[in-house]
Amino acid sequence: MLIALVPWEEKFIPDVAKYANNSRIAANLRDVFPWPYTDADAERFVRDCMEKEGAGVLFRAILAGGECVGSISVAQGGDVYRRSGELGYWLAEPFWGKGIMTWAVREICREAFEKLDIIRIYAEPYAYNTGSRRVLEKAGFTLEGILRKSVCKRGEVFDSCIYGLLKEEFA
Repeated sequence: MLIALVPWEEKFIPDVAKYANNSRIAANLRDVFPWPYTDADAERFVRDCMEKEGAGVLFRAILAGGECVGSISVAQGGDVYRRSGELGYWLAEPFWGKGIMTWAVREICREAFEKLDIIRIYAEPYAYNTGSRRVLEKAGFTLEGILRKSVCKRGEVFDSCIYGLLKEEFA
């Protein structure tokens, strides 16, 4: 199966609407990712990615077999965090466990280190999201800490993790 990261296009809206409407994906993301996920949410998301691209942010669609099956981004911080970039991603459930996201994380990090004035990329998965944590570890990220009772999701309080990757460590 051919896998690629490409800039967002409107033609991906139906795929996003199809795959993002999944409570198991929403459970692992910030509340800004709605559940249920509607066609209007998909259109708003894709257009937002297209409009904000290049302003200290890299937004990429994840394609598998020509279909958009997820999203990945690195957003450069501001103020004292201006040399850091935050990594965010989601992948359609039928594609979990196939190495796609590990590959995508490495690719977006390579591009971010080349195109953005950053020296560090970090991600903050929920501690219970072992799949996402494993992706980061396989992609070369280091667990820097556990943030105890740091997130409230669906009325429950959970720990989250902070993972980091330095430009000098990236190979």
